[in-house]
Amino acid sequence: MEMELLRTNLSRVRIPEPTNRIYKQECCISFDTPKSEGGLFVDLNTFLAFGKDYVGWNFDKTGNAVYLHIKQTKKPIPEDRPLKKPTLLAIGIDGGFDNQEPEYDETYSIVILPDYTSFPFPSVALPEKVRLAVDAVLIAEGAERKEQVASWTADKKMVSQHALTLKQINNDVIIPPLGWKCAKCEKTENLWLNLTDGMILCGRKLWDGSGGNNHAIEHYNETHYPLAVKLGTITSDLEGADVFSYPEDDSVTDPLLADHLAFFGIDFSSLQKTEMTTAEKELDQNTNFDWNRIQESGKEVEPIFGPGYTGLTNLGNSCYLAATMQVIFSTHSFCSRYYENQSLKSAFDIAPADPTVDLNMQLTKLANGLLSGKYSVPAVQNDAAANAVESCIKQEGIRPRMFKSVIAASHPEFSTMRQQDALEFFLHLIDQVERINTGNPESDPARSLKFGIEERLQCPSGKVAYNKRNDYILSLNIPLEKATNKTELEEFHKLKEQKEAEGNKMSSDEIVRPRVPLSVCLDSFYHAEEVQGFYSTALKARTTAIKTAGLTSFPDYLVLHMRKFVMEAGWVPKKLDVYIDVDDVIDISHLRSKGLQPGEELLPEDASESEEESTKLMANEDIVSQLAVMGFYHLHCQKAAINTSNAGVEEAMNWILSHMDDPDIDAPIQEESKNNEVDPSKVATLVSFGFNEDVARKALKASGGEIEKATDWIFNSTTASGPSDMDATSSSAPTLDATLPDGGGKYRLIGLVSHMGTSTLCGHYVAHVYKEGRWVIFNDDKVGVSKDPPKDMAYLYFYERIQE
Repeated sequence: MEMELLRTNLSRVRIPEPTNRIYKQECCISFDTPKSEGGLFVDLNTFLAFGKDYVGWNFDKTGNAVYLHIKQTKKPIPEDRPLKKPTLLAIGIDGGFDNQEPEYDETYSIVILPDYTSFPFPSVALPEKVRLAVDAVLIAEGAERKEQVASWTADKKMVSQHALTLKQINNDVIIPPLGWKCAKCEKTENLWLNLTDGMILCGRKLWDGSGGNNHAIEHYNETHYPLAVKLGTITSDLEGADVFSYPEDDSVTDPLLADHLAFFGIDFSSLQKTEMTTAEKELDQNTNFDWNRIQESGKEVEPIFGPGYTGLTNLGNSCYLAATMQVIFSTHSFCSRYYENQSLKSAFDIAPADPTVDLNMQLTKLANGLLSGKYSVPAVQNDAAANAVESCIKQEGIRPRMFKSVIAASHPEFSTMRQQDALEFFLHLIDQVERINTGNPESDPARSLKFGIEERLQCPSGKVAYNKRNDYILSLNIPLEKATNKTELEEFHKLKEQKEAEGNKMSSDEIVRPRVPLSVCLDSFYHAEEVQGFYSTALKARTTAIKTAGLTSFPDYLVLHMRKFVMEAGWVPKKLDVYIDVDDVIDISHLRSKGLQPGEELLPEDASESEEESTKLMANEDIVSQLAVMGFYHLHCQKAAINTSNAGVEEAMNWILSHMDDPDIDAPIQEESKNNEVDPSKVATLVSFGFNEDVARKALKASGGEIEKATDWIFNSTTASGPSDMDATSSSAPTLDATLPDGGGKYRLIGLVSHMGTSTLCGHYVAHVYKEGRWVIFNDDKVGVSKDPPKDMAYLYFYERIQE
C-alpha cells in the first residue's frame, strides 16, 4: 500500500541532469542542514532542500510529494589537539588560524508528504526511477559547495615574467656574506640586492620611520632594473628568499635565483637567515597587533547565545560579508523590514519558483537566522576539549552561502572567493536593497542610511554654484599631521633609532601610533578646498574654484568610512597605522548645509557664447603628471583624466588599465573628440531611469557610451555628481529626494567594522556591536561579550541618531 503511494507520485520525480543545481547541504529558506534535528528534505522534482519545519510549505505551494531525507549525526572524536600558533596567513587550513572540524555519519530515506511516509534507502524494493534519481543527487556536487572553497590563504607568489630574461651587468661586484650596508645611507637592515647591477640599497620607508629610506625603489625608478632580493632572507632553501619585482609590484619567485646570486659571487648554501620576509612581517604584524587587539585574543571572552547573537561561519573569505551584515541587522530598519514585519512564510509565498535566487527571500532567511536565536547554540557541549575557553566560545552559527550567492550575482568580484573591501560590499548591498524596494520606498530599510550632500563652489568672480547628491557613507580623510600625541611620537622615533643603533628592535608593546580625533576627520569633510579646471560661466574661462560641503539631511544611521588605505608614490598601496579617538556620542549639527545665502549671486546659466569651450573638458595636469611618473604614456594619461572627468588618480589609472587595448588608444585627442559625442538617445534612456541629464552625460562619457556601465558608474562612483569637472550652475544640480529621513545631529556609536591586514583584499574583518547595554564581538562564528572594543581601530563606524 505504501509502495503504491510512491508509485502514484513517480511522474513528479526527476532524474537530475548535469546542468541542474542540486541543493543538499542547506534549506533554501532557513539554515537547517542535515545536521539539524529534523534533517534535510530534498525535493526530487526541483532539487531544492527544506528543513523539517518548512518542507510542508513547499508541498503546499508545489504539490511535490517525494523527498530524499538526509540526516547527519556527529561522530564522537577526541578534541585533544592544542591550538597552535599560526604559521601561515590563512583560515581553515593546516598552519592557519583555527582548523578543527568534526566528522559526521550520514543516513538516507525516501519520504512522501503530507503524511511523511518513509522508505529506507538504499533498497532494491524502491522503483528504479527513484533509485537513479537519488543516486544522481548523492553523487552530484551540491550547489552550495560549488560556490565556496574550504580555505583562504594569501595569494601565492607567481614566477616573475622578468626572471627568465634578466640581463645582469658585470660591474666586478662581489657581495660579501655579511656586513651589508645601503650604498646611499647608513641603513644596515631591510636591505635589497638589485639582481641586475648588484647595488645594495634600503627598502621603503614606513609611516613610523622604520623600513628604509626608499633608496631601492628610487634606484628602480632611475634604472628600471626589475628584480631585487632581500638580503638576510637568503639561505640554502632558496624558495624562502624574498624576491620583489618592481614592475609587477609584488613578491615573486625567481626560478634562476641561484644563477643570479652566483653572478655576484654569493654562495647561498652557507648563508643564515637574519631577517623576516615581507610575508612573515605581515603575519607577525597581524598576529602580534591587529589580530590580537581586534579579536581580543588572550582575553576570557564570555560567550553569548540566543536571539541576535548568532555567528556567521566563514565560507573561506567571507568575513567582510559577515562583519558587515552583523552590524546591518543590528539596525532597527533592517530588523523590522526582514524579521519583525516579514515572516519566512510570507517571503517564501511571494518568492519565485527558485527562492535561492531571490534577494528578498535570502535577506529574510539571513535575518531569521541571525535574530531568532534558533542557530545560536554551542558547537561543543559534551565533548572534552583541550581548550575549554576556545571551544565554548564557538557556536554552530550559520553559513550565509545562498545569501552570498544571490547578492554577488550582480557583482563579479563578490562572486569570487577572494577577500573584498567591506566598504564596497556595504555600498553594493545598499544599492541592491534599494533596487528591490523600488516602488515601495516606505518599506526600504536602506533609506534609513541615506542622506543628502550639498557642495558649494565659488569662482574668483565671487559668484557661486550649488551641486547636490545623495550618499550612504561619509568618507573621511585622516589628517596625520593633526595627531594629538606628536611629543610621544617624536620620543618613540628617537628611542627606535637609538635601539636600532644598538642592534636591538622595538617590541610591539613599545610602538607608538599617531592618534587623530574623529572630530578633526569630520572637520576635514567641510573645510574649503581648491577645485582645478572649473569652468566659470561668469568668467567664460577655466579657473580654480573653492569648494565647501555640508549635509542637507541627517540620516537615522550615519556610516563613517575612515580612509585608512591610501596610495604612496609609485602607486604602492599602504594602510595607515593610526588610532582614531572616537567619542561614543557625537554632534554633527555644524555639518548642516546652509544653502544659498542672502547676498550670494548664482553663476549665470547662459553660456551660449562659450558653449563649445564649456563642454570641452581639459585634462587635470596634476592627475596627468602623477600618472606619467608611474610610467604611463602622457597621451594615455590625458585621455584617462578626460574620460573619468578628472575624478582622481585612482579612477584615471583604472581607466588606463581597462582601455589599454582600445584600437584608438593612441589616436590624438583632437581627432578622437570628434567621435566622442554622447548619443542623445542614450542620455534620454538614463534620464528615463530618473537620473539628472548632466550626470547621465558625464556617466556615458566615462563609460564609453555603454548604458549598463554608465548606470554602474553613477551608482558606484563617489564623484558621479561631484564637482571635479563641474561646469554646473544651480539649475544643473540633481534634485534631492524630499522624503529622506532627517532630524537632529546627535548620534550614538552602535557598531564597528574593523580590518586586520595590510590591504582590504587580504586579512580579516571583525564586527563589534553595542547591544542591550554592552559591546559584543562578532568574529565569524564566535560571539561574546567584548572586554575592550577597538573603537580607535575601526574601518567603518556606525552611528544611530539620538531621538530628542
